[in-house]
Amino acid sequence: MARHLIKSDVTIRNTKPKDKPFRISDGDGLYLLVNPDNTRWWRLDYSITGKRKTLSVGVYPKVGLADARSRADEARQMVAAGTDPSDIRKAKKERQEKEREAELRISQGLPPVDSFEEIAREWFAKFSPGWVASHSDKIMSRLERDIFPWLGRKPIAEVKAPALLETLRRIEHRGAAETAHRALQNCGQIFRYAIASGKADSNPADALKGALAPVNPEHHASITDPAKVGELLRAIRGYQGSFTTQCALKLAPLVFVRPGELRNAEWAEIDLDGAEWRIPAEKMKMRAVHIVPLSAQAVAILRELQPLTGRGRFVFPGVRDHDRPMSENTVNAALRRLGYSNDEMTGYGFRSMASTILNEQGWHRDAIERQLAHAERDSVRAAYNYAEHLPERKRMMQAWADYLDGLAAGGVVISINRRSA
Repeated sequence: MARHLIKSDVTIRNTKPKDKPFRISDGDGLYLLVNPDNTRWWRLDYSITGKRKTLSVGVYPKVGLADARSRADEARQMVAAGTDPSDIRKAKKERQEKEREAELRISQGLPPVDSFEEIAREWFAKFSPGWVASHSDKIMSRLERDIFPWLGRKPIAEVKAPALLETLRRIEHRGAAETAHRALQNCGQIFRYAIASGKADSNPADALKGALAPVNPEHHASITDPAKVGELLRAIRGYQGSFTTQCALKLAPLVFVRPGELRNAEWAEIDLDGAEWRIPAEKMKMRAVHIVPLSAQAVAILRELQPLTGRGRFVFPGVRDHDRPMSENTVNAALRRLGYSNDEMTGYGFRSMASTILNEQGWHRDAIERQLAHAERDSVRAAYNYAEHLPERKRMMQAWADYLDGLAAGGVVISINRRSA
């Protein structure tokens, strides 16, 4: 037990300040530092791992003599156990600062520092500029709707596999198995980014491989039987809704681009005299310029539509807001109006229709794949091959349009094999 040198608080109160700071020792490293301005600080000198250190114990008279001795005893016990009380205090201070900062960020509507949401948004900001807008919108919407409400405010380093699985199960239970798998993939990317940034040590998404129910691949409903294609084309020509929507329906089978690429088409991208539509790289899934040769039939549809929408930006503007493209559901809704269910035909199905029939007719597979703008595994090659097979594709697109005209007329269907041309 330490032998105390300060007799009582009276001794301290009777002590007067001097021109220079001086100490009143209480023994065993504890002392009161008295400053010329009469401020008085309790200090404890101690040694640990061979180093001399000083710990602030409090300010007198807020911390009285008995309280100072009690605090000093706790610190000495830590030192005896091999723990540095200065490190404990520093860690506590940092934790309190983080808690205050977290409360402030929450009050400002911001996620806590190093939380899953903050790191996820940092990851998104870094990589999303290289994505097509529709793709990045889907990812952020998925995170905000299905992940952030349950994991967003947790420190990313503390998110473990069971918590992630529980969150993904919520998505599964509402029948969105594919969304659950995509969310798992996105979370895995975020955790890998966190590890590389020094904010996490492990990727719990890796531990969940096989934990979600498998997804049966959904094929976009499509009509590929020539006779039924003819029926569909005749139905489109008799469409009684908006003229702009009818033009989109007529153009869709002729160009067989992705629905998002069709509805976001801009007049500035289309050269009617040159019979060509160049879709900018930023609009394409694979971030490469895509050339769509326009058949004479496609040009005729666009020339008929141009007086109606040609003064605006979009070829197919929205009904209520002409400064925005038509709704992503417009074409599918029109097909439903024509009597085709979602299991029979979709806007995306025009791509499957063209791919299936053109392959059956013997057109060069690479030309078909290039016209479909499918992924190119070689990223360097993909940056330069947007015009690849263009002469062949121009012949194919015109032959395809002529073939569809024949089907729509209900005549005898003759296969167009390019090799016999």
